[in-house]
Amino acid sequence: MTTISVAPTNTRPDHISLPRRRDATTQLQPSPLRPNCSAKDRLTLWAPASASNTNHGPLSEEDRERVKAVLAQAWAGSTQETYGAGLSAFHAFCDKKGVPEDARAPASTDLMVSFVATLAGTYAGSTIRNYFSGVRAWHILHRVAWVLDKATMDTILKAADITTPETSKRSQRLPITVSDLLAIRQILDLGNSRDAAVWACATSLFYGIARTGELTVRTIKEYNPSIHPRRCNVSEQSDRRGNVVTAIYIPRTKTSIKGEEISFAQQRGLSDPVAALENHFRINAPNDSEHIFMHSTRRSSRSPLSRSIFLTRLKDVCQQAQQRGLIPNDNHFSGHSFRIGGTLEYLLREVSFEVVKSMGRWASDAFQIYLRKHAQILAPYLQDKEGFGEFSRLAMPSIRAGRR
Repeated sequence: MTTISVAPTNTRPDHISLPRRRDATTQLQPSPLRPNCSAKDRLTLWAPASASNTNHGPLSEEDRERVKAVLAQAWAGSTQETYGAGLSAFHAFCDKKGVPEDARAPASTDLMVSFVATLAGTYAGSTIRNYFSGVRAWHILHRVAWVLDKATMDTILKAADITTPETSKRSQRLPITVSDLLAIRQILDLGNSRDAAVWACATSLFYGIARTGELTVRTIKEYNPSIHPRRCNVSEQSDRRGNVVTAIYIPRTKTSIKGEEISFAQQRGLSDPVAALENHFRINAPNDSEHIFMHSTRRSSRSPLSRSIFLTRLKDVCQQAQQRGLIPNDNHFSGHSFRIGGTLEYLLREVSFEVVKSMGRWASDAFQIYLRKHAQILAPYLQDKEGFGEFSRLAMPSIRAGRR
């Protein structure tokens, strides 16, 4: 059997030293084409040497800058930052290999294959794909031809996934359950401004099957009412039968620049998200233009709920809950645990897969990965019950064989 040797998983290849994300230019050779700037701005401010030779026709310099600015809007700020890190890694690789500036764009298949192969076995496949996409986005933004052998690139990127070192593999993110929420509630002080906001956010994420970044801000200074939900974006809606749901409109999401809505109904018991939201509004009283989870800080100032504040507080609360025996000690949650947990909760209630898919706003069937890891979801569909077959045929999604 032929084996493939890749770089050791505990060290980086000695023929390339990639910059750290926080200081991505320190290991790059100085170049007027790459001014010192934030990772987010590298896609636009770092210029390919060949860009000046591109035939732009009748477009003026002002026209070209306008086109570039508009094209940049195709990627969210967080994506641009990730791509900026990848672009820095690419140029560090090219510097180390002595690749001339004019040979970096348009990049050849040989160059990109070598770049990916250098990282394979040391970095996670997902990281390598992001770095690859960053170089591609850079070409597109500066209107430089991106012509690679797709079959070759697809194959080596797949190989990069396979050779991901164990140390770079993300541990399985556990789902938050209703019982976990109740344990968290016991520790939180719902009369406290911050805790009231944290609890309302947690239950909204869970029952709305939302991403943590959709209901929090990255940093308190980055609150943007055109992107983040405000108090005025919360509404009550009902159908013709009088069934009431609470809806939160998010002006812009990771997958939709036009915005999306998350919704949930009142729940029995202490994990009710409607009661949690009402409690937060009563204590913190955000006005219509403020962030939905605006609250008071220890310094007596008003602040939107940031992702770090939210997750840091939850980590502390979970540790206390574990010490009291309310949550198993091996449970370690992440921001994504709420989205996973909400998905599983509805599926365990035998809500149809299509409804759950719609609630989670999945355009693909990616959420089906949860099904393969939680047999209890499939249990109702596997029973030998007369007349159940037709129901399961209608309710179950199609799962293509071989997909992982």
